[in-house]
Amino acid sequence: MPGIIANYKEVMNTPARRQVLTAITGGQLLVQLSSLPVTLALPSMARSFGTDLEEAAWIVILNLLVLGSTVLLGARLGDKFGHPKVFFIGTIIITVGAVAIASSQTLLWVIVFRGVQGLGAGLIHGNGNAMLAFAFPPEERGRAYAFPISGSRIGTLIGIAVFGIFLEFFSWRLVFLTMLPIGLLVMWTSLPMLRRNAEALPKIPVSIDFIGAGLLIITAVVFLLGGMHVHGGDETFTSSQALNYHVPMNVLFVILLGVFIIVERRISQPFVDFRHFRHKYFSLSLVSNVMFHVSMLATMTLLPIMIEDGLGKSPIFVVAILIPHQSFGIWLPAIAGNIHDKYSPKLLRTFCMLSIAVGFVLLAVFAAKVNFWLLPLLLLPISFGTNIFNTVNNAVVMSGLPTEHRGFASGMLETTRDLGHAAGATISSIILAMVLPVGVAFMVAGEAQSFYVKGFQTASFAVVGIMITGAIIAAFHRSYDPSNDPSREQPSPVAADD
Repeated sequence: MPGIIANYKEVMNTPARRQVLTAITGGQLLVQLSSLPVTLALPSMARSFGTDLEEAAWIVILNLLVLGSTVLLGARLGDKFGHPKVFFIGTIIITVGAVAIASSQTLLWVIVFRGVQGLGAGLIHGNGNAMLAFAFPPEERGRAYAFPISGSRIGTLIGIAVFGIFLEFFSWRLVFLTMLPIGLLVMWTSLPMLRRNAEALPKIPVSIDFIGAGLLIITAVVFLLGGMHVHGGDETFTSSQALNYHVPMNVLFVILLGVFIIVERRISQPFVDFRHFRHKYFSLSLVSNVMFHVSMLATMTLLPIMIEDGLGKSPIFVVAILIPHQSFGIWLPAIAGNIHDKYSPKLLRTFCMLSIAVGFVLLAVFAAKVNFWLLPLLLLPISFGTNIFNTVNNAVVMSGLPTEHRGFASGMLETTRDLGHAAGATISSIILAMVLPVGVAFMVAGEAQSFYVKGFQTASFAVVGIMITGAIIAAFHRSYDPSNDPSREQPSPVAADD
């Protein structure tokens, strides 16, 4: 442990580096505080506005739609105007949005301002990674990326603990007002970077293809909506209502994606230069990122269903199991970053994905058989694999392209993260729905539990297959080598801009 502390002191050896790490860690904490923990407030907000949970769910849905569809645009705006400036604007937007939500008198305005917060989160996510890549060389990025990942976990834990108290004894409005002091603190810590924004500006002015950006945003929104249950009836993928919604949405997504690719390939300075994907190891690291985040959302989707519907426990037991799991994200990324920078073990990410696969196997086989309080032990392989992989893979992705393309790498890192989240929730829900009998909702709790356990097991083994595939892909990854860079042979439009 003293050696790890000494290594981190080396990373934080200048005031400028400390300022970057402090600001970005605070930004990630703020974003995380405004996302997952807010779902705890949905029932209280629905009661406050006299509506049902289905309508109140748009508070979460719109936020995710805007965040997932604008993160790459935020990164490209950072390429043009400076990543610190766009990051700072993002902290202002998400903080102002929180205050506006706390003072809103109708559900509609809450939903609108949650969309505004999603835009702010997209600007923060899209530029934070690029700022770290600018401040730290590849051999130090593992340790650098440990800070924002730990910040996001702290945000989740604060949200789960503090928001629960606010909802129980005070008002849901305090949930959002909590973001005001944190947002102001992040703005204050970001000011030194903002003053040095000119250092991050490209030498050649950047031109942004807003037509391509608009097409990508529309395509992303359709894809995300295609994985959400915003149709009527039960939250399933197999009912007639669900099929009439999900099938056309996914067909529309494929069409829009095709149009986007055709348009981008005909533009001289595209929003997404597909020549970046000639870096096969960069592309492979993005595929690994998608698969990894599939497992993260599968965990958050399947575990509550298993605990509540399969084991017959109340929601508070879900929190009791998830808090130990999330707490690993406070300290384990620091160890992971140190290992990556010091040793660069080639198979570390492969080991992490296999560890996650083992965790899902243990849950599938033993979750319904062991004492409930042993579930955190079954989750240990997932907890270790998740918090090591996330830190290391972020560093790998951001080191997969030349430094001048850090904005694109940052945007793709966060875009594939959101893609993996959407896919994880969708895949796990589809498999669970296919296993459950049609009338499970009308069964008594004791009778339905065995079906939910079987559905959980089937979905878990599907995630195991995805993780093993991801582990194999990660095993073939190599570090970026400028001498083997195909884009260096001829300048690409984006390279010319940057």
